[in-house]
Amino acid sequence: MRMLQEVLKDWEAVIGLEIHAELTTLETKMFCGCKLEFGASPNTHTCPVCLGLPGALPVPNRAAIESIVLAGLATNCDIEKRSMFYRKNYMYPDMSKNFQTTQGPIAFCMRGHLDLAVDGAAAKERIDLPEAVQDGGYTAHIGITRIHMEEDAGKMNHVGGSEGRIAGATHSMIDYNRCGTPLIELVTEPDLRTPEEARLFMQKLRQIYLALGISDCSMEEGSLRCDGNVSLRRRGEKRMGTKTELKNMNSFKNLHDGLAFEICRQAEVLEEGGIIYQETRHWDPSAKRTLVMRVKETADDYRLFPEPDLAPYDLTDEFIESVRKKLPELPDEKAGRFESSFGLSSYDARHLVENGSVAEFFDKAMALAEGGAPDALAGEGATAAGGAEPLGVAGHAPAAPGAAASLAKPLANLLINDLTAYLNAHDGLELAQTFLTPARALDLVRLTDTGAISSKQAKEVFAAVLEEDRDPAAIVAQRGMEQVSDLGAIEAAVDRVLAENHDEVALYLGGKVQLFGFFVGQCMKATAGQGNPKMINEILKKKLGQPSA
Repeated sequence: MRMLQEVLKDWEAVIGLEIHAELTTLETKMFCGCKLEFGASPNTHTCPVCLGLPGALPVPNRAAIESIVLAGLATNCDIEKRSMFYRKNYMYPDMSKNFQTTQGPIAFCMRGHLDLAVDGAAAKERIDLPEAVQDGGYTAHIGITRIHMEEDAGKMNHVGGSEGRIAGATHSMIDYNRCGTPLIELVTEPDLRTPEEARLFMQKLRQIYLALGISDCSMEEGSLRCDGNVSLRRRGEKRMGTKTELKNMNSFKNLHDGLAFEICRQAEVLEEGGIIYQETRHWDPSAKRTLVMRVKETADDYRLFPEPDLAPYDLTDEFIESVRKKLPELPDEKAGRFESSFGLSSYDARHLVENGSVAEFFDKAMALAEGGAPDALAGEGATAAGGAEPLGVAGHAPAAPGAAASLAKPLANLLINDLTAYLNAHDGLELAQTFLTPARALDLVRLTDTGAISSKQAKEVFAAVLEEDRDPAAIVAQRGMEQVSDLGAIEAAVDRVLAENHDEVALYLGGKVQLFGFFVGQCMKATAGQGNPKMINEILKKKLGQPSA
């Protein structure tokens, strides 16, 4: 089987996503008063309504309607004032009433879009674009067909099979606690062209839902799931190919890898003269391949008809506007503010807002840098522990207005690179569970910015803060890491080094410019590793002068 990049030279992938998100921040289910609680004992949160017992009548959850309207407004959708629920009929043990209550042709949210910034390695998959565009990145406009409301099904636990899957299982058990959980499904237009674009879209949507506070978006617990539809057509063709659906991708990596494999598989079948069948397939991450689950159903198979127990919805302008007022600052807006207020690059700003807690952390640290003391910071870091200066490091007063922007870039680097690497190395660890606080992060950045410690020493101090629960200044003082920035002391050290290395100076002046690093090293050694590297470099350049050409 050919590799993805090779396949995409001849074939264009047409990808659409169906992304399901449970509204886990609500207290009760969609049509009944049963409690929403992940991990509860099986079948302890059920009632005649969510089990579909005869005579039970559904009552809609107003908070769930508010949540889906929020999601629609945040994704540039038109909010349909009139819509209704339908019965989607199917017989499977995970839905005891043999039908799912869902929306029909007109959903609460229709005709939306998101703009997707694609750069770095992700842009390299778009081999149909010029190399300059791949290097600089591009923006993909992804249409959203609809976001509709439905109820989730129960959970089936397969016993005896491989990795808990139905294949090879001896029997299955059903937990109906999840049955009736309010679920919103976003369906994109077939505007995605690479697995990387699909992955980035789902990541961006997750950021939006988390910012809205409508779901915990836990892919591990199944509250965020994705189905990927993919077909191929020869480059330059307009006619769509036959699509297959990859079901229930439960991680960003699985979404990318599953789509990549399916693109390569379809290309191989078509190039050998075979036929692609419309079917639902399963991605097996262990075998790294897709497997047939079933032939894809059509809308007729579900025998959709209006739900007779629920009246049509008529959303008023007042209701929609009341929901609009609840919109928080969305990730794109936050990234734009980070760029305009702090001078960050679009790349840094975008990566900061990928994690809501990291973006909030950055905001708090910058508020401190600007001389503020947000209420949210009370009790954090050195200030709470020492009750002294706002920044907790002796000799480092709050920045003057406007001076804080110079700290934004190094602070962003610390969070995007060092902190992210630390959290990734400690799987499941959250930022709030670490010893790092906005005050401590700002202190560390300022110590480096003022030349009190080197960038190399800063990494050592950062690791110590996370392991020892101490302030950066205390760690620097205890380890004797303060850099020598006294001009006279450094100049004397430079003079000694140059006097002791006449031959090397002659070679350098004769054109062997690579010896400059040797002089820097000797000066650092002469200052016991604590000389300010920037000052050493400047003094060396001044005293050595220009080497001959």
